[in-house]
Amino acid sequence: MLGKDRIIFVTKEDHETPSNAELVADDPNDPYEEHGLILPNGDINWNCPCLGGMASGPCGEQFKAAFSCFHYSKEDVKGSDCVDQFRAMQECMQKYPDLYPQEEEEEEEQPADPLPEAASEASATKEAAASS
Repeated sequence: MLGKDRIIFVTKEDHETPSNAELVADDPNDPYEEHGLILPNGDINWNCPCLGGMASGPCGEQFKAAFSCFHYSKEDVKGSDCVDQFRAMQECMQKYPDLYPQEEEEEEEQPADPLPEAASEASATKEAAASS
């Protein structure tokens, strides 16, 4: 983004005079203020940096549908009524593996077959015995 940042140089003289900056109280109803994930009125703050841009990516609509369903779910097992929305979100994310890397379950390392090692040791022992 061009022009996003602005560099300001401060001189020694600027520091010698008291600041005249005024603090402005936050408006608690401003939906663009960073209130966290849930706004004071109970709505979801889609602008929360905690969402990491999920609400605005190529699968943003699917994410919003799934997360909204979960947030407003009244089921005993919260979100159990949102399986279809989460499935749609997951299917969308699988189309964009560079943007949404899948966490692969670590496969347990299987111990190596001990027979090849034992067989090579046995043949080495036979060769040593044959050369003696």
